[in-house]
Amino acid sequence: MIVLKATQDKFLGVLQSVAGIVERRHTLPILANVLIRKTGAQLQLTTSDLEIQIRTTAELGGDDGDFTTTVGARKLIDVLRSMPSDQTVSLESAQNKLILKGGKSRFTLQTLPAEDFPLVQEAASFGPVFSVPQKVLKELLNQVSFAMAVHDIRYYLNGILFVAEGKQLSLVATDGHRLAFSSATLDVEVPKQEVILPRKTVLEMQRLLSDKEGAIEMQFAGNQAKFSFEGMEFVTKLVEGKFPDYNRVIPKNHKNIITLGRAPLLASLQRTAILTSEKFKGVRLNLEPGTLRVASNNAEQEEAVDELDIDYGGDSIEIGFNVTYLIDALNNMNQDMVKIELADSNSSALLTIPDNAAFKYVVMPMRI
Repeated sequence: MIVLKATQDKFLGVLQSVAGIVERRHTLPILANVLIRKTGAQLQLTTSDLEIQIRTTAELGGDDGDFTTTVGARKLIDVLRSMPSDQTVSLESAQNKLILKGGKSRFTLQTLPAEDFPLVQEAASFGPVFSVPQKVLKELLNQVSFAMAVHDIRYYLNGILFVAEGKQLSLVATDGHRLAFSSATLDVEVPKQEVILPRKTVLEMQRLLSDKEGAIEMQFAGNQAKFSFEGMEFVTKLVEGKFPDYNRVIPKNHKNIITLGRAPLLASLQRTAILTSEKFKGVRLNLEPGTLRVASNNAEQEEAVDELDIDYGGDSIEIGFNVTYLIDALNNMNQDMVKIELADSNSSALLTIPDNAAFKYVVMPMRI
């Protein structure tokens, strides 16, 4: 049976959309495979790592009929990548093997039985469906994901908190030293739901989401989240645990406020960061009426000082920060101006976008 017959770029695109979560080495060999299910003219591809499952449906030609098997996902991608993008390729089934043909090339690939493929057991009941444009969710993820912890023993920090309540969807990430918050408006009212999406899920969602206006539908259950968009279905386990109360972390009523250009501030921090030491990424910010001075030094007694003229008439403050935390935040904003609110040299700083309450970034000071 000819399972599919399509151009290389079309088949490769569909395969790559599900293959991001596939690990090359796995304790269960079948998890290195993609589950291929043909029903009539529809071809369904499914991958899983036991925590996340991604499924997509496409029409890629071939014979109509019913057929299922599993084949090594990465190997199939490597073979396809070696072929020209406009070449027609076909996948045929033959006695527990799949034969991939393209031009004068022919590859015979070993398969494993489809019934051995461990599908994720979907939750019995999900909460109400709500949706936002893909573009909006991608932007929210980009605005907060850099603040996720990487391998923290407080495992609930290795991900992003999704809070849906009323007509608002808020995303929060923190690694204990900084916190990023971003929100968007939903098209329907939903009862309050809070879930923590794992780090791997967040990175995969960022890879798959496009800048299109098309909607992405979301549903949450006790221990699972489900996302549907562009013929794809994405099911993931959630992180169990209690996320910190982010509302208590976000400072209110800081009286010293400066608004300045994001690009000049970012350039100044990047220059000054050159002379920070590898281990100790500290910079000092000196705030005086009319001037912001950024300074750093290192163990070799080298020093960098950079000054920016600002419109400011508040208190004189000297405060230290990990420069990477400031650069990360500014790199993930795309607005021209940034607003910084400070209380004193020992309190955390709040970075926001002027006239936009949807994004907040909190960074703790460091002693220098």
